[in-house]
Amino acid sequence: MTPSHDRLTAFGNQLVGVHLWLREELASLREELDAHLAGGARPRDLRAHCLSFCSALDRHHTGEDDGAFPALAARFPELGPVLEELRRDHRLVEESLRRLQALIDGLDERRGDPAKVRHEIDSLAALMETHFVYEEKRIVAALNDLDVPGWRRSRPGFLRTGDAAP
Repeated sequence: MTPSHDRLTAFGNQLVGVHLWLREELASLREELDAHLAGGARPRDLRAHCLSFCSALDRHHTGEDDGAFPALAARFPELGPVLEELRRDHRLVEESLRRLQALIDGLDERRGDPAKVRHEIDSLAALMETHFVYEEKRIVAALNDLDVPGWRRSRPGFLRTGDAAP
């Protein structure tokens, strides 16, 4: 294997790493809310944490839709139905994120219901988990075989975590 191929082979594995990071971020968000539901003070940074998490998840999915999926479809046309299913999941996740942000905004305005926020987080977590598992099973191997020259120079958006620069 050439050195650049070694780097590219890791992209599918890096996708799994990003999914693990997103799972951890959601778990942290859930813990903050659970402490509040158990009678603790409303977390001061819940809204900021939610916005940060939502932004990272949106960047990940937008990067897949705009970069990874077109590259995979061009190289592996047989993945077309899988990629379309993943895009549908992205739209469902986006709708859930909008609902979650609105519910957390309601908490900030002292008119929201923490139990509804927890329910939306649980729904989002279930959706994300099934999406991530399906995606990992169906595209990681193809992603590991993909050679996109631009990805050699700069980490694509769908593989970034936190505020990491490209």
